[in-house]
Amino acid sequence: MRLFVFTTGAISLLLQGSLGRANDGYRLPQLLEATLDELRAGLDAGRFTSVELTKAYIARIQEVNKDLHAVTEINPDALVIAAELDRARKAATAPLKPLHGIPILVKNNIGTADKMNTTAGSTALLGATLREDSTVVRRLREAGAVILGKANLSQWAGSRSLQASNGWSAHGGQTIGAYFPQQDPDGSSSGSAVAASLGLAWASLGTETLGSICDPAHANNIVGIKPTVGLTSRFLVIPISEHQDSVGPMARTVKDAAHLLQAIAGPDSRDNYTRAAPGTLPDYVAACHKDALKGKRLGVPRDYTSMYPYLSADVSFDAFDATVGLLREAGAKVLEGVDMPGWELMNKAGRTGIITGADFLTDLPKYLAELETNPNDIHDLSDVRTFTDQSSTESDEFDFMTFNMVLKRNINNTMPIWWEYYTERYHQSNELGLIGALRNNSLDAMIVPSAIATKIAVQGAPVISVPMGCTGPDTAYHRNEVDTLNDMGPNHPFGFGFAGDYFSEDKLIGMAYALEQLTQVRGTVRPHIQPRTDLQDVVAFESEEL
Repeated sequence: MRLFVFTTGAISLLLQGSLGRANDGYRLPQLLEATLDELRAGLDAGRFTSVELTKAYIARIQEVNKDLHAVTEINPDALVIAAELDRARKAATAPLKPLHGIPILVKNNIGTADKMNTTAGSTALLGATLREDSTVVRRLREAGAVILGKANLSQWAGSRSLQASNGWSAHGGQTIGAYFPQQDPDGSSSGSAVAASLGLAWASLGTETLGSICDPAHANNIVGIKPTVGLTSRFLVIPISEHQDSVGPMARTVKDAAHLLQAIAGPDSRDNYTRAAPGTLPDYVAACHKDALKGKRLGVPRDYTSMYPYLSADVSFDAFDATVGLLREAGAKVLEGVDMPGWELMNKAGRTGIITGADFLTDLPKYLAELETNPNDIHDLSDVRTFTDQSSTESDEFDFMTFNMVLKRNINNTMPIWWEYYTERYHQSNELGLIGALRNNSLDAMIVPSAIATKIAVQGAPVISVPMGCTGPDTAYHRNEVDTLNDMGPNHPFGFGFAGDYFSEDKLIGMAYALEQLTQVRGTVRPHIQPRTDLQDVVAFESEEL
């Protein structure tokens, strides 16, 4: 079985051929927008195979990755795994699991016990191996998924440098967004977002500590779900903060994100935070119904515009206000000016970096101790800093000031000072923040532009971002803070965020789905770079090879 790359001429030739095996008018799904339901229907009907689907995604990655650097590695066994799943499909006498034969990318800090690296973007962990898969990857494999490859990320999930762009790592290079030239993809799940948006896989997994799923989701025109901390296991996921890290889905539709969450959620004995998860999980896919907004109580924070960091504020706020009007028309009650005094107190205190830094210092050695092989002898953050400073494989273009700050403080998460800071912020972000606002006003969710939602949910509550629109064609380009990429420009997507109470993902998914069905806005915002290769090209090619 061979890998291949399509040339432009080959694509043109293939497009003149068959669109499928049966000449009955059936058109194969277009991978830029293909949903799980469409892919499963085609696989079940024998219109295409998992091998063909995997080949198509590999070809799409190869076509654009030299420019966008969204994918760090393709699984060398992906086609072998897909072939095994095709054989299992043919032999099946009972219904297959929902993700059977479906290719998925995972962020390159999510552990896999295979031929791929898990590096968090650092060459310090190149060649290091694990004895077993992370729990979320194991659950994906059990659900029948093909682990297609590793998506690029901001190095160490954004915890190396104050100078580097979102989406840059020494291992994977600089991820670029696809919606306008030199787009900052946001981060840290940058490659996961770009890949999902362009149909380089059916969907992807990201991780979030503070905005790393929903921020790039909103900037790349996709759906992102940051689950409640404890709903998804972090076992063998390279950590930043045990109190804030969460693994979640990134997909083109709410329903597909719900399918992916269903596959990975639930208690895990090796992540004690998951003991708080519901013993019986809700049916997140069943929560997707168009009437889910009826009767819901939604809140808009007082002075939310002051929380918004983006230059497109006027455009985003107009779109947000229009979307709020749609929610009301759909039967939701919206309360304006909900008070969240803890937000300002938390920002003034400035403890979040200290809290997560102490977790990083404490939690990283625990992950490194799980490695089966560790060729660079990396055991803690001090080793990481030394390697980064001395190795020629780590760029000297960017600093490692974050490492230095954490090591200089030398605060771990067992110290009294850390607990003082943590309990202070917990009060500010819960009773005086999101959770207090929800419960005191009997709200189902707070609604804000997506870039704000993750900030108000800093204490581990769930957030979902759904596409809301984009900036206009006359929007000026603006360089990011480190002057490496454009963080604003024409056609920049932005999202609408729902933030909820702990373990309220089913409710948030339902509301986001209902909004998505009302707007259908994702398809109106088109990338300026996208692969030309599609599933029909591979199926036609395979048919001619027979």
